[in-house]
Amino acid sequence: MPSVLPGAVGGWHWQVPTLPAAPRCRRCRRDLADLCPAVPGRSGPEAALPGTAHIEVIPCKICGDKSSGIHYGVITCEGCKGFFRRSQKSGPSYACSRQQNCPIDRATRNRCQHCRLQKCLRLGMSRDAVKFGRMSKKQRERLHAEAQQQLEQRERERAAQGAPLPAPGHPLSPTVPAGCPRGSSPVEEGTKRAQDGDRGAPEWFPHPGVSSIPESPTASVVEIEHLTQSVLKSHRDTCQPRPEELQRRRWDTFTREEICAYQSKPSAEMWQRCASRVTEAIQDVVEFAKRLQGFLELSQNDQIVLLKAGAMEVVLVRMCRAFNSDNRTVLFEGKFAGVELFRSLGCHELIGSIFDFAQSLCALHFSESEVALFSALVLVNASRPWLQDRPRVARLQRHLDAAFRLLLHRTRREGLLARVGLPPPGRLRALCSQHVEQLQAFCRLHPGGVSAAFPPLYRELFTSDATEAPAGTH
Repeated sequence: MPSVLPGAVGGWHWQVPTLPAAPRCRRCRRDLADLCPAVPGRSGPEAALPGTAHIEVIPCKICGDKSSGIHYGVITCEGCKGFFRRSQKSGPSYACSRQQNCPIDRATRNRCQHCRLQKCLRLGMSRDAVKFGRMSKKQRERLHAEAQQQLEQRERERAAQGAPLPAPGHPLSPTVPAGCPRGSSPVEEGTKRAQDGDRGAPEWFPHPGVSSIPESPTASVVEIEHLTQSVLKSHRDTCQPRPEELQRRRWDTFTREEICAYQSKPSAEMWQRCASRVTEAIQDVVEFAKRLQGFLELSQNDQIVLLKAGAMEVVLVRMCRAFNSDNRTVLFEGKFAGVELFRSLGCHELIGSIFDFAQSLCALHFSESEVALFSALVLVNASRPWLQDRPRVARLQRHLDAAFRLLLHRTRREGLLARVGLPPPGRLRALCSQHVEQLQAFCRLHPGGVSAAFPPLYRELFTSDATEAPAGTH
């Protein structure tokens, strides 16, 4: 990933006045007061940085509560700072009464001191940790970028809910200086690399213009608003875990011993485990579709065709929510796992391709609202074969496309996605076909009815009469 230029975060260039010397906070004596916790009533050089991000927008790395600054080398809240300080004093050692893998969040952080301390140590808290003012330039830029990403995420969520956007010149309003190239953002470069040469424009996403608010030829803005709210509510009701929970757990990874235990499992058992997880995700997608405004008005045949053809694709899109692009891990059975955990499946190329796709989608920094509408567009695709009433499906697809473009217009994201481009539909179809091919190869190696242990919905979608299944179902 290209290095972030000073004053540039996530592709946005921020107007920061040049100071003759690095200011120091009068309270904590740290350099770069713009990244120091806000101090009520501050004045002087610290107050002269209107466009910079404060680190308190980044939640506590230990429990997810509101952070108060960098303590012992890690961004934490006051509670976790005090807990770690007390743990370093001489006293009784902590012990876990469970299996030493207790979840640590704001609600459970006081239940197990042992696991809380281990998480503090695992994330780098130490009495010997360097002070913030001594951090390297790269570390400061990375922290600044993370803080800015949190601010932009909040702004997008506010805009999606209809809240007014900050006016130009507001600290949350990004500006692009005239001399800065527009095609060099880290998000854009990372996504282009991840697409591996597959740069075709998505057939369901005509790139939006920026001149006016988009409208559907057959629906008013009010109708598009109602459809948008229906999609967002359906997504919230059927997509778990919640974003804040994923944020808290994103560094809760499998230990080396646990990874070895998974790798030693028989291939059939790992296939059954993965099939169960995929089936649960597909059931959520079915519920998502049933709650979409207009979906149940389609014929029963077309509902089934769209679900068979698109459910697995939506699962792959939703997977980006539970994917940590920093260490290439995904949430699986309660913890985040890398590709090595799935070794016994015997399909390393498929797993690697799925992780690559998730990485490229994460590079777009989708908000929950954008994931919801993009998922609906992937599902409602009038180009699927064997549709009976294609014009009606196409009409719903156009309305969803208008809703997606309206959201991008409000959050000022249409330009970025128009330049970078969404993953082409062919890439999703190729991943789904690759999954079916690997499943068929597994069933040929285990002809003794091992696939009978798969969940019924999984068997119906992927193993029943696989050679006769229409290509769109892949």
